[in-house]
Amino acid sequence: MQNTNSQDGLYLQSRESLDKNPSEDISEKIVGVILFACALVSVLTTFGIVLIIFQETFSFFQEVSFAQFFFDTKWTPLFAEKHFGIWPLINGTFLTTAIAMAVAIPLGLSSAIYLSEYAQPKVAAILRPAVELLAGVPTVVYGYFALLFLTPLLRNVIPLEIFNALSAGLMMGVMITPTVGSISLDAIRAVPRSLREGSYALGITKLETIFKVVLPAALSGIIASIILGISRAVGETMTVLIAAGQQPRLTINFAESVETMTAYMAQISGGDSPRGSLNFKTLYAVGAVLFLLTLALNIVSFWIANRFKEKYD
Repeated sequence: MQNTNSQDGLYLQSRESLDKNPSEDISEKIVGVILFACALVSVLTTFGIVLIIFQETFSFFQEVSFAQFFFDTKWTPLFAEKHFGIWPLINGTFLTTAIAMAVAIPLGLSSAIYLSEYAQPKVAAILRPAVELLAGVPTVVYGYFALLFLTPLLRNVIPLEIFNALSAGLMMGVMITPTVGSISLDAIRAVPRSLREGSYALGITKLETIFKVVLPAALSGIIASIILGISRAVGETMTVLIAAGQQPRLTINFAESVETMTAYMAQISGGDSPRGSLNFKTLYAVGAVLFLLTLALNIVSFWIANRFKEKYD
């Protein structure tokens, strides 16, 4: 009889805990509305930015033809003889990005392999935050470091211009290394331990296991980190503005000064061009191209992450 009463008491308590007061329902609905509004603000902000960019870009193409923009090889909208060929800016952007990724990929991937497979837990707990601190350094610091320290150092070995793509690209590579390394490290650590143990059981060495088992299994995350690093390099502003210069050239010579899309946008944003003028509208035209390039990279990253994603039970 006593057990029956205790069971009834537990049942009533559980029922009371499941039953909600009307005030609690109202509170949850209010919180849900607030959270939905916050999410909606983010979405509307994105749509607003895209709308303004392409609205001004459409106005730009009312005065400049697509042929002038995509087939001309000179970019001199601020000169008396105006040319609106976007390719020198795209060339400068991808030249510095290529140099940056040539540095960031081996450094980031090597650091991820060491921290995941070789480093002791205590060492990894210290080194990972130390590496990620590089991402917290202001980009203007990287730019002036490249201009005032790295460029004079390289000019002792290589004939470089004072402003050049090499110094800017190398510093961007150091800056992007934590991005590539951190995401690659998470992808490598997500590989099940059973795959490594199965490889060791077959007599395969640790180095062979890393390159033939672990890295292929983590390929989707590694590729996603690389593409994210490329997007980061394409959108970088201050480092290339300070170290690479403002000379829009269609060249692959890393010793020369080049201008990237972001550097030009920063130049126009300085306020020298009157609002509504053609020069001012070039800011939005270049921004639209940059937006489309970044969007394409993100789509490719999403596709690759899903295409090569490995699922384990």
